[in-house]
Amino acid sequence: MESPCIKICVIDPRDGLCEGCRRSRHEIARWSSYTDAERRTIMQELKLRTPSAQR
Repeated sequence: MESPCIKICVIDPRDGLCEGCRRSRHEIARWSSYTDAERRTIMQELKLRTPSAQR
């Protein structure tokens, strides 16, 4: 199963996203239950999520 995890698992309190992979807690928790299509969609969306420090 493809995953964006890069083993930097810290939730940024400013935006609620993981500093390593930029997924939300909800996305991380449900990752293994998503379909391949759902995971691909999220992987594409992650490319657009910038760290809150860069906003």
